[in-house]
Amino acid sequence: MKLLLAGGGTAGHVEPAIAVARAFRQKYPDAEIEFVGTPKGLENILVPASGFKLRHIPKVAISRKVSPSLLLAPFQLIRATAISIKVLRDVDCVIGFGGYVSGPIYLAAAISRTPFVIHEQNARPGWANRLGALFTQYSAISYPVSRGALSKAELTGLPLRADVVQALISIEGNWEHSRSSAKNAVAKHFNLNVEKPIVFIFGGSQGSQAINAVIEKAESEGTFSGTSIIHGVGKNNTLPMRSESYVALPYIEDMAELYLAADLIIARSGAVTCAEVAALGRYALFIPLPVGNGEQALNAESLVAANRAMVISQTDFDAAWLKSNIAGLLKKSSDRPAMADSSGLNAVDKIVKLIERASGVQ
Repeated sequence: MKLLLAGGGTAGHVEPAIAVARAFRQKYPDAEIEFVGTPKGLENILVPASGFKLRHIPKVAISRKVSPSLLLAPFQLIRATAISIKVLRDVDCVIGFGGYVSGPIYLAAAISRTPFVIHEQNARPGWANRLGALFTQYSAISYPVSRGALSKAELTGLPLRADVVQALISIEGNWEHSRSSAKNAVAKHFNLNVEKPIVFIFGGSQGSQAINAVIEKAESEGTFSGTSIIHGVGKNNTLPMRSESYVALPYIEDMAELYLAADLIIARSGAVTCAEVAALGRYALFIPLPVGNGEQALNAESLVAANRAMVISQTDFDAAWLKSNIAGLLKKSSDRPAMADSSGLNAVDKIVKLIERASGVQ
């Protein structure tokens, strides 16, 4: 059997796809597994690093605003779909995770009658998955969707990365001990005071210049005195100077340990981040990305409802607000039980079963 996974652009589309590919390979070691993406997405780094072959189709960018580029989109979609049909010639089943690459792949699968599965990571589906859901009965969602074809999809949750899964398995219900051990290890690794609360800050896989600017100003004003800061600034952004209680990193390698160690997480509310915070985090402040179709604010709603997170708009998030609220955020975190939510462990198995049903493999 040959399985093709489509998803690219950002880590939010790629990481869940890699988690599914690994699980499928473990269950079917003889299966041929390939990815398809666009030439410039983050999949070009993450997929080969995970040991899978990556093929390319042209990017189809659908502007959310009326612009001259929108006139070119139908022609780009036709061309990309034609190329996708060739890619699917020897494929038994496709699973798409949204992003620019998925739309043409879904259309090509429908035209060639190749079975395909959809997984939507966000609380508000993107255009590609809304389109694809019109042509398949095999679809999965991470959050309930109230309308459209995806409202009937199976609620699987979001497939977690291998390090998050391993951390959840190793905890074995002993959350206090696991958090304490992680904090000790992180403090020792970065030469930080283990007695201080740890604030873990990042802006997604590429970093966030807006969040970085606020943190830089807050740090210079002494907002974080009494805390230790670990700040993932993004590999393409300027790396600030290290201080006694502030560590800046271009890229975070071991997210799971930092989730467990952190007393407070400050981050964007992408689907993957919200799922990982739900699995391992204690308390988070989310600053949704102020572009797209508003999905990031919706992604965080369940964590806010469970008193495990707070959401603030990027417009309101500044150094003055942070200085006034950091103590209250840390108090909310300390008042919460150490336990998080391990229900995401089952997501990848549910999606593998959906692939089996779509492809006829049992």
